[in-house]
Amino acid sequence: MAKALVLGGNGFLGSGLVDELVARGHDVTVFDRFSRMPPAFAEGPRTIAGDFLDAEAVSRAVDGHELVFHFLSATTPASADGDPARDVRDNIAPSISLFESCVHAGVERLYFASTGGAIYGDTTGAVTEEMRPAPVSPYAIGKLAIEGYLAYFERKHGLASTSFRISNPYGPRQRPHDSHGVIPTFLSRAAAGEQLSIYGDGTATRDFVYADDAVRMIVDVVGRQPAHPVYNIGSGVGTTIAQVLDIVREVTGHTPPVEYLPEPPTFVHRSVLDTSRYEREFGAATLVGLREGIERTWRARAVGA
Repeated sequence: MAKALVLGGNGFLGSGLVDELVARGHDVTVFDRFSRMPPAFAEGPRTIAGDFLDAEAVSRAVDGHELVFHFLSATTPASADGDPARDVRDNIAPSISLFESCVHAGVERLYFASTGGAIYGDTTGAVTEEMRPAPVSPYAIGKLAIEGYLAYFERKHGLASTSFRISNPYGPRQRPHDSHGVIPTFLSRAAAGEQLSIYGDGTATRDFVYADDAVRMIVDVVGRQPAHPVYNIGSGVGTTIAQVLDIVREVTGHTPPVEYLPEPPTFVHRSVLDTSRYEREFGAATLVGLREGIERTWRARAVGA
């Protein structure tokens, strides 16, 4: 078992990752601002409260760890689109400092939460990792840049790394006011009887993956020697936003009003991932279906999870 540091371990995916790593016996430390209290993860890991922009604090946190999980983002797709320079300042530059700290500390491997939902741009069928990325949004451009710097640090300094291009994760711990996730937003607004906003005509297609499933897929890679630097993490199933809306109506029993807005210039109309590279190497994952996942998310919301 390894000594692992999770940056962003109190966030949506990060907290689930922490729980899974602890459950599998790893010695886990969480670095986060902890603006969300109480902690989203279960008891067990050590915690370090700090700011990702504080390079010295990050360096101190990295020291003594064998594995580092970079699951922290200072921006969302919406905020990065509104201020691209901030994404460079608050995500790309601090990530480079993190990688330098990992080299100095002798970290064995770094795992990075990239994006599969936007990094390939507009596509037709399910996309493989061999497809050339064509990001059109600042958020996705930043993720690809960080992947590029990881390749540089591996080539120049020997810092081994694995990037996970995660599709559209959803689940009980995702907060609707984070402006990052159509499913929690739909559920929250449906419960409140508020109007839902949909870009386009509802035919935009996404690959939704239940967060716990994505986390298990990721942790299954830990301790192994991946053959590739990048893996798609998703369900491999495309679902339109209109279909998601139908499920939300059925699950909640609410029929909220809907407004249809023009698709923004950086909006990706279709994104579905091919996960065959992952499956060939690590085996096929057992995944929660979309309706069941939305039902679980709705029930967890009802009990305040």
